[in-house]
Amino acid sequence: MSMIHSFHIPVMGLGFTVDSPLKVARFGIASVVSIMDDQLLEDMRRIHSRKLGIPFFPIEDKEPDSRAKRVKAYLNFLQSVVNGQIGKMRKEAFGEGNEIDNYFDLLPEEHPLNQLHSRMRQASGAEKWTLQEELRKEIVPGKIDVNIMTKVDKINYTKDGQALPREYSDALAALRGFAQSEVDGGVVFSAGMNPALYSYAGEFSDFFPDLDGIIKKPIILKVSDYRSALIQGKFLAKKGLWVSEFRIESGLNCGGHAFATDGFLAGPILESFKQNRAILQEELFSICQQALHEKNLPGLPEGIRPKVTYQGGIGTAAENQMLLHTYELDGTGWGSPFLLVPEATSVEKDTLDRLLKAKKSDFYLSRASPLGVPFNNLRTSSGEEQRKARIDKDRPGSPCYKKLLSSNTEFTEKPICTASRQYQLLKIKQREAGEISAEALEEVLDKDCLCEGLGAPAILASGETPRRNLKAVTICPGPNLAYFKGTFSLSEMVGHIYGKLQLNLDTERPHVFLKELELYVDHLKAEMAAAVPDNARKFENYVEKFRKNLSEGISYYQELKFMWSAENEKMLDKLKDQVAGLRWELEKV
Repeated sequence: MSMIHSFHIPVMGLGFTVDSPLKVARFGIASVVSIMDDQLLEDMRRIHSRKLGIPFFPIEDKEPDSRAKRVKAYLNFLQSVVNGQIGKMRKEAFGEGNEIDNYFDLLPEEHPLNQLHSRMRQASGAEKWTLQEELRKEIVPGKIDVNIMTKVDKINYTKDGQALPREYSDALAALRGFAQSEVDGGVVFSAGMNPALYSYAGEFSDFFPDLDGIIKKPIILKVSDYRSALIQGKFLAKKGLWVSEFRIESGLNCGGHAFATDGFLAGPILESFKQNRAILQEELFSICQQALHEKNLPGLPEGIRPKVTYQGGIGTAAENQMLLHTYELDGTGWGSPFLLVPEATSVEKDTLDRLLKAKKSDFYLSRASPLGVPFNNLRTSSGEEQRKARIDKDRPGSPCYKKLLSSNTEFTEKPICTASRQYQLLKIKQREAGEISAEALEEVLDKDCLCEGLGAPAILASGETPRRNLKAVTICPGPNLAYFKGTFSLSEMVGHIYGKLQLNLDTERPHVFLKELELYVDHLKAEMAAAVPDNARKFENYVEKFRKNLSEGISYYQELKFMWSAENEKMLDKLKDQVAGLRWELEKV
């Protein structure tokens, strides 16, 4: 988390936040960069180097350890440019419209630096000069955090087909590039535990405390519930690796991949963190301190505790404040709304126009991801148009160049991607031979090339053409974006988060908790409707457990009287009736 702002901009796709630090870090705003696509990072370093007049020396594919080197080079580039922006800002004259004034104007009105800035504006003479110098010293950049999706970790091979050592896999190589870089930020591990990746972090000193107890590169875990946080936290602690932040994300009310829980809702999950936070801190501290002692490494400072933040579907300042105060959070994450802020993210004009014209029904949970995980998608994206056009031309699937999501060995010894043309044509042959059903084939044809589609917008927004002229964009907004209409300036969106102003949202937008509950009810209905379980009893037990967790979540929400308006209560009663009716629907499945 940035020490200046109480919110951060989470990672969005491969490209939507890939250069966000160049846009927002100088204002003290933390953002997260995906480092999974090294080719995209290399392209962005080239593009921005040329724009800024900085010499660019390419790192070729054939160069040994090129993936890690590209990650390192791009992160060093980002940090160097941001440092230069900060240095320039500190030298600026104060005055309306200057970036140095914008830095402090973006802060909440109750922030001490905002108040000091207001005092400076009213002062004169020597006092004004003294206050200005004090403010200059307080300017620090937002953190440049990176994201590694732990499931994206294929083994790589030499040109003659020999598997490279484990440390050259996609995730480990990306971690090595980050660890060896000079970037000031942490690494966000998302999508669950990867033991090899977590163990590899122990190879780098920056993940351990120094003699002053400072961890140069903090570890941040994106988690869906308390149990996951405890399990992963303990695994890392046993290796002397401290989790500096648990970033709780809604299972369904989020962008990108959706990792649904078994009906556990955001409110009860946040409550469990609040109630068990001291236990979590004490347990992880004891384990980690012992491991550091055994390694003869400096220990953690007494009183250190992991930060806890939440992201997913937040839409108003009131919701933001409710989350911060009710659950005693250290911060929040605002993702999808920033897709409508060109000053913060990279979304090219065509996709931006499609987002603005989209109906609520155009935002949906799809089967597009080759990982087999539900994926938030936009029905009207150019990526979806391209996918359908290829099917219509009897050329389904994508040419697979980057191979980041290659994990299927059904037909080949080396893993291939289920969105690739090679795989999908083989599945069509299976269908023609009567070996699979039409429904099974349709699910395969729903897969899309996320490597190209999620990376293209950053190149296009920069005025360039992606490699191989692959211009179709896949965008992965959360359902919350359907209620935001129009594009906004950075000042407007940040002001909306802090309650300085209120953006005009769709009047039908439900409370963040109720929207997630609605999504979970729909999710369970869809699973029940599609179910042809091999083990009917096991499936019935799963559905009943899911329904029970939803019912308990509703009971919890009914106790939160402070958050209810008459409209919210009406919606909650409706959802409660739907959950109660799922038992009857279960009997029909």
